[in-house]
Amino acid sequence: MYSCSQAKIASLKKALSKSFALKVLGAVKKILGMKIVRDRSKRMLWMSQEDYLKKVLERFNMQNEKPVHVPLPGHLKLSKTQCPKKDQEKEKMSKVPYSSIVGSLMYAMICTRPGISHAVGVVSRFLSNPGKEHWNAVKWMLRYLRGTAKQCLCFGDENQLLTGHIDTDMIGDVDSRKFTSGYLITFAGGAVSWQSRLQKCVVLSTTEAEYITITEGCKEILWMKKFMQELGQNQESYVLYCDSQSAIQLS
Repeated sequence: MYSCSQAKIASLKKALSKSFALKVLGAVKKILGMKIVRDRSKRMLWMSQEDYLKKVLERFNMQNEKPVHVPLPGHLKLSKTQCPKKDQEKEKMSKVPYSSIVGSLMYAMICTRPGISHAVGVVSRFLSNPGKEHWNAVKWMLRYLRGTAKQCLCFGDENQLLTGHIDTDMIGDVDSRKFTSGYLITFAGGAVSWQSRLQKCVVLSTTEAEYITITEGCKEILWMKKFMQELGQNQESYVLYCDSQSAIQLS
């Protein structure tokens, strides 16, 4: 299996070298702010952004703040009513690097930190006119990342089958009354695809909201299945976990 993979890699390099100037630097250890660690004897791989997160914390002077254990606490209910309405308040908040921090958090979320997807989605709704409470939520997330900077994605499980997990937030948006759909797809023990976003319609029941989330999760896992087939990993079966019995029965 290993020799076969090496042959494919060599063939790919040869094909690419015909169109591009290539320089082989060996196994990648760091790319785009992500650190990659391998243990080939155990067939394990870890991906983290510890160094990137430390730079973000230092850039915004949050490296010495007290860590917290959740990315967004329940008592922070953010809404548009908390946005500044007076010109004086808007001018004061314009000096706050709100959009810069949210952009930095988005990059961490996209690469290696699926756990902050929901929180980043919430604070990003107020980029055009953030208020004091929204700013407090962003600083809370930085404190959370300070305490969890060493967390990483770990791959190496022998069970190389796609597995999905879905859940729905109850009326996650106070302003529109829409639910939030979230899914997480794992492969070989690590997360490979995740998403948390508002549903496009206002539903009339929790069953309907969970069913919409199941649909989104199924669409992603089917796409991932075809993608894995192109890489030579045929998926004989896959599982999608849901905690709503009514939605499962409807499906």
